[in-house]
Amino acid sequence: MEDRSPGGVPVELVLGGGSLINQVGRDLRTAVEGMLAPYGVTSQQAALLMRAARGESSPNRLASHLGTDTAGMTRLLDRLEAKGLVGRRRNPGDRRSIVVELTEEGRALVPRLAPVFGRASVRLLAGFSEEEVRGLAGMLRRMLENLHAAPGPDAEGQASGTPR
Repeated sequence: MEDRSPGGVPVELVLGGGSLINQVGRDLRTAVEGMLAPYGVTSQQAALLMRAARGESSPNRLASHLGTDTAGMTRLLDRLEAKGLVGRRRNPGDRRSIVVELTEEGRALVPRLAPVFGRASVRLLAGFSEEEVRGLAGMLRRMLENLHAAPGPDAEGQASGTPR
């Protein structure tokens, strides 16, 4: 009898699907990084610049949107500041914190960045119908919800039905 996940799907299929999702993410990031290389920024730096252009100035909020921690955000801001794309200044409402601001050069770069992500997405989803894209987006949202949900009783790092 084959092992099954809590949803009744064969564990081998679940693990293979997870591996494919990981590979798609890696390959998509590689493609985006290559497309952003002429602009001298990484995908994470570009995402920060675009969020800052929309008014997000708190390093803590930026960090959560970008999936990094405080140390990672500091390094990211250091690199962008060295490139002349952002500046940091004291928050006038709370002198213990800083705000991130785009420089003139950073503001000029932002309009070139968003289309890169769009081209990568179009390339990724080439040949899919609108219905397929809607279905995929719905499934990916459910996956994110599953990951962000509180862990269940079987939170020891293994799916139910797998050998311990």
